[in-house]
Amino acid sequence: MTEDLSPAERYAAARIRAAEQATALAPFRDLYEFGLDPFQIEACEALEAGKGVLVAAPTGSGKTIVGEFAVHLALAQGRKCFYTTPIKALSNQKYSDLVKRYGPEKVGLLTGDNSVNSEAPVVVMTTEVLRNMLYAGSQSLRGLGYVVMDEVHYLSDRFRGAVWEEVIIHLPDSVTLVSLSATVSNAEEFGDWLDTVRGDTEVIVSESRPVPLWQHVLAGRRMYDLFEEETDHGGRGAARREVNPDLVRMARMENSRTYNPRERRRGKMVREADRERERRQRGRIWTPGRPEVIERLDAEGLLPAITFIFSRAGCQAAVQQCMYAGLRLNDEESRQRVREIVEQRTASIPGEDLHVLGYYEWLEGLERGIAAHHAGMLPTFKEVVEELFVRGLVKAVFATETLALGINMPARSVVLEKLVKWNGEQHADITPGEYTQLTGRAGRRGIDVEGHAVVLWQRGMDPGALAGLAGTRTYPLRSSFKPSYNMAVNLVHQFGRHRSRELLETSFAQFQADRSVVGISRQVQRNEEGLSGYREGMTCHLGDFEEYARLRRDLKDRETELAKQGAAQRRVAAADSLEKLKPGDVIHVPTGKFAGLALVLDPGLPAGRSNSHRGYEYHDGPRPLVLTAERQVKRLASMDFPVPVEPLERMRIPKSFNPRSPQSRRDLASALRTKAGHIVPDRHRRPRAEAADDREIARLRKEIRAHPCHGCDEREDHARWAERYHRLQRDTRQLERRIEGRTNTIARTFDRIVALLTEMDYLREDEVTQHGRRLARLYGELDLLASECLRERVWEGLSPAELAACVSALVYEARQADDAVAPKVPPGKAKAALGEMVRIWGRLDALEEEFRINQAEGVGQREPDLGFAWAAYEWASGKGLDEVLREAEMPAGDFVRWCKQVIDVLGQIAAAAPVEQSTVTRNARKAVEALLRGVVAYSSVG
Repeated sequence: MTEDLSPAERYAAARIRAAEQATALAPFRDLYEFGLDPFQIEACEALEAGKGVLVAAPTGSGKTIVGEFAVHLALAQGRKCFYTTPIKALSNQKYSDLVKRYGPEKVGLLTGDNSVNSEAPVVVMTTEVLRNMLYAGSQSLRGLGYVVMDEVHYLSDRFRGAVWEEVIIHLPDSVTLVSLSATVSNAEEFGDWLDTVRGDTEVIVSESRPVPLWQHVLAGRRMYDLFEEETDHGGRGAARREVNPDLVRMARMENSRTYNPRERRRGKMVREADRERERRQRGRIWTPGRPEVIERLDAEGLLPAITFIFSRAGCQAAVQQCMYAGLRLNDEESRQRVREIVEQRTASIPGEDLHVLGYYEWLEGLERGIAAHHAGMLPTFKEVVEELFVRGLVKAVFATETLALGINMPARSVVLEKLVKWNGEQHADITPGEYTQLTGRAGRRGIDVEGHAVVLWQRGMDPGALAGLAGTRTYPLRSSFKPSYNMAVNLVHQFGRHRSRELLETSFAQFQADRSVVGISRQVQRNEEGLSGYREGMTCHLGDFEEYARLRRDLKDRETELAKQGAAQRRVAAADSLEKLKPGDVIHVPTGKFAGLALVLDPGLPAGRSNSHRGYEYHDGPRPLVLTAERQVKRLASMDFPVPVEPLERMRIPKSFNPRSPQSRRDLASALRTKAGHIVPDRHRRPRAEAADDREIARLRKEIRAHPCHGCDEREDHARWAERYHRLQRDTRQLERRIEGRTNTIARTFDRIVALLTEMDYLREDEVTQHGRRLARLYGELDLLASECLRERVWEGLSPAELAACVSALVYEARQADDAVAPKVPPGKAKAALGEMVRIWGRLDALEEEFRINQAEGVGQREPDLGFAWAAYEWASGKGLDEVLREAEMPAGDFVRWCKQVIDVLGQIAAAAPVEQSTVTRNARKAVEALLRGVVAYSSVG
């Protein structure tokens, strides 16, 4: 091709190549065996140009390459790079990847329970660790040039999302931020906010999957394509995709009956042959069992596969079912390789613990190529599963949705058993965003030509709704940012109260709230323009027509109010008269469809009580059952009696009277007409209207008549304009109240928190007191409660095990509330201290209510949960794993996770405790040592 170019063109091309080779991107590209995608190149070029970047791309598209380029740039420039992730497992994985490339001397790791080479130029850490470093003013921040925030869409997380925003807001301006996100529908909005708080930020959005995704439904023995023609393979192509008509027909047939009711109404029974054919067709539709699904995928070459089951117990049961079915996905050579890796990775676990952890059953499953993956598993076990899956030695994994959160475990296929999951409060349909996140695992880049998402057929499934899930890419990023007590004291300490308030108003939460009022603000502006026009239309040359219109409006409002009061009094009087009716009373129904003479059969009962005649329940007063003079038996309502009713006569109702018998009704109606047909009811005289004697109305009428505008010839024209002005002004005020409710919401919450902390002597204006400095070192959901416990010396004199039990109440939260059984707690001092903690929480809860700090909005202190206190106490006392887990009735993974969180808070308490509480400091450190043993101590790095 170069022969076809002119000498000038060849020279220009050479210049371009030389310029490209001179960039930092050129040697970085050489580190990879494959070429970079356009979005990766665009993001890397923006980074090298000194801009921050937000990269939003599907799972598995390789957006972490942009983060790795930031590491490359930092090392080339002699600066530091911090690589943050939302979960420890991701931090460990990224640490291992970077160590392989740059060596252990250049890469460090900082998580809640691991610190490896923390002063290295590249440090991988959880986001909370970086937040804590920023508030503490850590020396490690010196020389920091780049921060990579992997999985930045985590800032939507209800419990932890605020940490991401804190980091983004407080990072020094000199730091370049690299934000990596899943595909979100409002990436541009998030990018605009980053541009506002961080400076020049390039937004790069890629919506094309590197591996095409095919969508299927597995029903019985057949795998159906979800779409008739999948021309854009799960991307956002312009092609219109129709739901597979076979699926629609199958859903319709399953939901139909064996015969058509319309046909029956016309007297035509469906033929026996049709019913038999339908039964045979239904016999081919069923939800296949788990072993059956794996065998089917294996037969079609669709393994390895991840099956998402939204239940830990379901994941474990799936592995057992596959083993009982005799499923074996590995040959002998693979089995041997699995055993070698597993034995090597679990060599540090004592033999007596292996049986407790279900090691041998777990190993047998792994040797067959089958495993579970969920948060209840021991971290080491989960990491082994991940490693074996990536190596192709485990081919079927049954996982909860936590696997979708960034762990690098791509598969050829993803299976969804159900489209409903428990969200902590109720069973809810999964969202399009969750569906995209789960199915994003399907298709391994560089290995698979295409990925496959398989949904199992369930009774009542709507193929159209499934197609909507698969075809929608709406996953908006919503801020969950809320100020906390710890955040407040740290901000006031660093910036003072006024500057802190301004900083919080730069949060993404406030940015989104402010944007949401833009449309309302525009409507207010339009309304104000309309008001000025209406004001001009109602201008009167004789006087202030706005004042005159207000008098007329006040008069109308007062008349309406009195009329309502009068109507209400009449309704009460009518209801009272109905309650006095008895069976046999002859009355005159004043109005309604059944107006006229009537005999009371049953007076009805007061609100909320069942009536003996028909078992009805009434909530609007008595509803008498009557026989009319026209032989109808009807139950009347209060609306039939706008005025009180009085009996005209009395009649005996025969015991033999049957309201269902036409003859009975005819005879009694005839007797009614004979008895009372000649009586003319008294005409009810309405009482004198209260308005006639009301002094306020008299005053208003007098002022109206005396007003200059009352004599204007164009008075009614002006009045029409005034009425329009009033309506528009009322609407505008409602809009302004909505704007006021949405703007400055974060700052107002901050003001309430500061007011409470000032009341409790944690703050004095811009000064942070000694108590406030202690609170600044305590991070966690119950930060203020922990600080108050130190302040009141609640933990003084506790043993290390007792202190561990008490601190567990600050971190533990049961997965499902169980109020029926009181949790077991250690006796003696620990029990008293736990009781005191609950008492202090009650005092804080009352204070929060007084200062309008609302836990429902994610701010404030929840009640401490004592459910882990006994397990923490037993483990810190040296009891064996078997005994502790049996009594705690808790999976090993949960036990380890809660222990590590207790250890984390114990470390904070040891650092924050006052000097005079040296025993608390000493015993907190001893408690950490006591907890950090056995399964809890196994390192998850390496």
